[in-house]
Amino acid sequence: MSSRPLGDYAMLSDCRSAALVSRDGSVEWLCLPRFDSPAIFARLLDDDAGHWTIGPAGPAEVTRRYVPGTLVLETTFRTREGTLVLTDALALGAGERGHDLGASSAGMVLRQVTCVEGSVPVDMAYAPRPEFGLVHPLMQPVGGGLIARGGATVLTLSSPVELRVSGSVADATFTLRAGRSLGFAMQAGWAWDPDPPCRTSREVRRRVKDTVRGWRSWSRLHVNHEGPWRHLVEHSGRVLKAMTYAPTGAIVAAVTTSLPESIGGERNWDYRYTWIRDASFTLQALSTAACEIEETAFFGFLARASATQLDRGAHLQIIYGVGGERDLSERRLPHLRGWRGSSPVRVGNDAWRQAQLDVYGELLDAAHQTYCAFDPFTRAMLVGVAEAAARRWREPDQGIWEVRGPSRHFTHSKLMCWVGLDRAIALAPLLRASGRVGEWTRVREQIRAAILSQAWNQRIGAFTQTFGGTSLDAALLVMPLVGFLAPDDPRVRSTVRAIGTRLVDPRGLVHRYHAADGLAGQEGTFLLCTFWLAHALAVTGEHPAARRVFETAVSYANDVGLLAEEVDSATGEPIGNFPQALSHIGLINAAQAITPAGPSPGRTTG
Repeated sequence: MSSRPLGDYAMLSDCRSAALVSRDGSVEWLCLPRFDSPAIFARLLDDDAGHWTIGPAGPAEVTRRYVPGTLVLETTFRTREGTLVLTDALALGAGERGHDLGASSAGMVLRQVTCVEGSVPVDMAYAPRPEFGLVHPLMQPVGGGLIARGGATVLTLSSPVELRVSGSVADATFTLRAGRSLGFAMQAGWAWDPDPPCRTSREVRRRVKDTVRGWRSWSRLHVNHEGPWRHLVEHSGRVLKAMTYAPTGAIVAAVTTSLPESIGGERNWDYRYTWIRDASFTLQALSTAACEIEETAFFGFLARASATQLDRGAHLQIIYGVGGERDLSERRLPHLRGWRGSSPVRVGNDAWRQAQLDVYGELLDAAHQTYCAFDPFTRAMLVGVAEAAARRWREPDQGIWEVRGPSRHFTHSKLMCWVGLDRAIALAPLLRASGRVGEWTRVREQIRAAILSQAWNQRIGAFTQTFGGTSLDAALLVMPLVGFLAPDDPRVRSTVRAIGTRLVDPRGLVHRYHAADGLAGQEGTFLLCTFWLAHALAVTGEHPAARRVFETAVSYANDVGLLAEEVDSATGEPIGNFPQALSHIGLINAAQAITPAGPSPGRTTG
């Protein structure tokens, strides 16, 4: 089974799919042609599920970085014999620049290894395993590389060195001297094509440079944040772009599946999809990162994917495939042992079947942030969403955290129904629904009164997770962020203090909740919730505390600035699916909220 720390991985992206590369130069996760496609390399989840490793034959000291302004990875290996630099990228389409990233990407992995000092022996091992390791393909050497064929996918590898083939593994050993560079490329196809993707090392080098120029052209258009964490905000903006499926504008929650929230436990979910739950905070982050085109594309995707007749008793679906697919039925992959033995490994996500009332508010808040001239279909859909919020807000649901137990009256769900109606009232002229404002206003005030009377617990001095409950929930940190109560309201301040005291672990990170949720095992702390605490402290005027919490959260980014979903309270290791979009979204939004308070006394770069 795989046991490598998640922080050892860096992400590559062509804005259609993603790869994870380890510190020792091993590609151990790659899904093509989409984020949610079956994996070609999946050693992340099982040792025998495929990898492609290039690195020095002996021990090495390793440092890594992204080429500035890009998601092109440079890994430097310093050995006794000399120094190697491995440059890795998922190729952007030739000549793609600015907002066009991902428009014509073709699923090509580029790997260039260069000796910059001395003379270094290099090992390469290539073991693709399509369909999450089920397929051990047949390999056939061809001029300039080899073909691997099995299942639905044909993989073409170009190599400037002769490869030894044994079963479904190809390997090579060669020595590079100072000034020498070799380039390799792999491309997935769905037809027999004996031509390698790049015929020469020079062509690989040219495509790497073109991909660097493409990412930098995008980055130059997205420099908006001024403040002590500018580098972190800009990098997180690139991460969100990297997690965007360019053909539709969908943003995945993470690029992996089944990395556990509890090591060895069952909290292992597929996050390679798009959640409406994330919409409003995603749009805020994209705005801060000056990603206007991406904002429009993301909202357009949400509007198209979620269009349905809500007056026929259907709920608004909470999660979609990156192409807008709705049936994401969950299944298990029993042949995979899972990261650190955390099984089951799942693909698909049955949360698509759940009812979550908060999505009405998140979608309408997203529409309110875009505030554009909506087409007739989008107008009709948004009016239907507002009507559904007004009609259904009294119902129990599974809540923002997708609790898999009985439905309950979650305060956050009611809060977001209030948000939905509040935004629909503001949007009414654009929605051509001014005649509904009176009714929407009446129901909005009913929801407000219910929350204030049934969710506030005087004894614990906080709004609680459920109506009439006693448990805290970090999701209620958004209460002052969405405008339900003023930041200086004593109940808001008291709730923020209670969460900052009772849901925070000794490391200073925030748990989502401590209440039972119908699943075995204990999860880690959530980085999103920690950034929410920093954000809430900032808007309530607790600026020094906000900066301390923010600095604590960003300290858990790995060496190339990527954030996981959670942090293990016992070990401080990143856990959960990786990298996690919501963690980077929380970072961007909290940094923007804290920035007016002045410079941070601590860490200012990634």
